[in-house]
Amino acid sequence: MSVPSSLHQSSVFSQFYALMKPRVIQLIVFCALIGMVLAVPGLPSWGELQLMLLACVGIWLVAGAAAAFNCIVEKGIDAKMKRTAWRPTAKGELSDVQTLLFSAVLCAAGSALLYVWVNPLTMWLTFATFVGYAVVYTVILKPLTPQNIVIGGASGAMPPVLGWAAMTGDVGPEALILFLIIFLWTPPHFWALALYRVEDYRKSGLPMLPVTHGNAFTRLQILLYTLVLFAACLMPFIYRMSSWLYLVAAVVLSIGFFVYAFRLWRNYSDELARKTFRFSLIHLSVLFAALLLDHYLL
Repeated sequence: MSVPSSLHQSSVFSQFYALMKPRVIQLIVFCALIGMVLAVPGLPSWGELQLMLLACVGIWLVAGAAAAFNCIVEKGIDAKMKRTAWRPTAKGELSDVQTLLFSAVLCAAGSALLYVWVNPLTMWLTFATFVGYAVVYTVILKPLTPQNIVIGGASGAMPPVLGWAAMTGDVGPEALILFLIIFLWTPPHFWALALYRVEDYRKSGLPMLPVTHGNAFTRLQILLYTLVLFAACLMPFIYRMSSWLYLVAAVVLSIGFFVYAFRLWRNYSDELARKTFRFSLIHLSVLFAALLLDHYLL
């Protein structure tokens, strides 16, 4: 019995879509959108809304290109890890040539859109983020040092800067504060995942912190990072980017993250590490949503 062509096309489409790591990109675009919104005083005009939409699409395309390129480089590693073994490149469903071409088309389309309809600065910053993640982090840092996620986290922290640049044509201190928050959030977020996935990382040969320095050291680093992150999360209020609504959310969320990290440090379990990882996602999403609400309501 032959497979209907429509079903086959849908399957191929879903494979290429999976290469873009859609859940990760959703958070990237959301953080970029926050940067755009905060860069515009008051309610945006129709023209500004159109610019935001174009910038989001461009950033989404280039971020998807970086994710697809990452899948090529790490297909061997992905195949060894339960968390990533399902990816089309790891399963051999898509070839390197297909994936590379897909990544190149996405990157070219997104870069052209940003350059022509947004501004050149945003295009170059977005392209630099692509290089930082796909090449510097994935190819060089990740297999080289257990501090890979710390140094490479700079690329992941760029979305609000891209959003700010899209609306203003420059990079202001407000954008750098948002960058700092994500930069400091990334290590405890990722190391919580690495703790309960440590055997996967050990099999892959990647020098992740729990593999090279052990469980206890990693838990201590998570705890210390949540303290520094707490201070960074107060900076939007201190710099007068936001008011009390954001401050309350930042304090509650940061205390919550610290409590999870403290419990993890004192009494480790895989289940608690999973809960810490999940809460870290809530922390960043709600924190930036609070910034958005604060910007419009107060």
